[in-house]
Amino acid sequence: MGLLVAPGLRQRLPRLKSFNRLQNIVQHLSMSTAMDTSADVLLEKRGCAGVITMNRPKALNALNVTMVQQMYLQLKKWEQDPNTSLIIIKGAGDKAFCAGGDIRVIMEAGKRGDRLVHDFFREEYILDNAIGTCQKPFVALIHGITMGGGVGVSVHGHFRVATEKTLFAMPETAIGLFPDVGGGFFLPRLPGKLGYFLALTGYRLKGRDVYKAGIATHFIEAEKVAVLEKDLTELKSPTKENVADILDYYHKQCKLDQEKEFVLGEHMDKINSLFAADSMEEIVQKLSKDGSPFALDQLKTIRNMSPTSLKMTLRQLREGASLSLQDVFIMEYRLSQACMRGHDFYEGVRAVLIDKDQSPKWKPATLEDVTDEFLDSCFKSLGSDDLKL
Repeated sequence: MGLLVAPGLRQRLPRLKSFNRLQNIVQHLSMSTAMDTSADVLLEKRGCAGVITMNRPKALNALNVTMVQQMYLQLKKWEQDPNTSLIIIKGAGDKAFCAGGDIRVIMEAGKRGDRLVHDFFREEYILDNAIGTCQKPFVALIHGITMGGGVGVSVHGHFRVATEKTLFAMPETAIGLFPDVGGGFFLPRLPGKLGYFLALTGYRLKGRDVYKAGIATHFIEAEKVAVLEKDLTELKSPTKENVADILDYYHKQCKLDQEKEFVLGEHMDKINSLFAADSMEEIVQKLSKDGSPFALDQLKTIRNMSPTSLKMTLRQLREGASLSLQDVFIMEYRLSQACMRGHDFYEGVRAVLIDKDQSPKWKPATLEDVTDEFLDSCFKSLGSDDLKL
């Protein structure tokens, strides 16, 4: 495996160069052989690339705090490593890239008053910000379910490659949360009011539509993911341009669903007018007044969501539209802690994930009862407990 260096050759090599090379080989071997394939996250060096695999396929690769911490530390190491030119992130199995954070664990921690409700969000946003500011090409292979925290570890990177099996959604308003992980940054920057619509309704986009919405940068067939990954790892000291060239090539070769119209294309005019409002009450009014089947469907969906989450989300996106990514994460950390102190997150997780009765009892129960004063308190600085990036 490369440790067998001919004695004559070793003598001729400058001692320092030989030592450094040996160190690199030993480090590479220890990473390759000592990697625990049962670990929740696999971190390996393949050719020019550092490869992160979220490895909880049975849990749809949901993130826990240990995974987040390990991914962050390795990402920073690879960013400094002259022998790593590219970072790839993917999910194990065929079902999910990453379905989000491990919400049930967070809910149980919140009920116990455990520090995890501070630590998880803090560490997660620090990782997402590191991806958003990464100096090396960052490729997310968002094959399968990509929601919540899975969006956070992909959407802020340079490249996001979707397949026909990609399923994107930010469904947080249904569980008393808000579309965090930088949703306040990328959602209001999608075309028109599309991001507002996706955030408030939790609407699911599939396959090529994830690309057409501007969330993925490329679209390829699922069967080509492995060979694309191999081509990327075999590049020699690639630049962002080299990586883009390969991704563009695969994208152009893919004819799957090419002729299909964007699933929301015919509704974009309505989305742009109905979701362009200063308040949730006004959006509800507009949807009700419009009366079209599409508008009434969205109205029905919104009426099932947490009124607190809806109002929080609308303000998050409106403010986030003019903030830097870092300022968005600081704002979202404040909101996460407001949700952990509140009622609706625990009730939403109970109704959707635990009892599965799909009948959450929100408090307050109506939009009108969620006051501006309460919202102001959610957005207020946490002082020394604010997120530091």
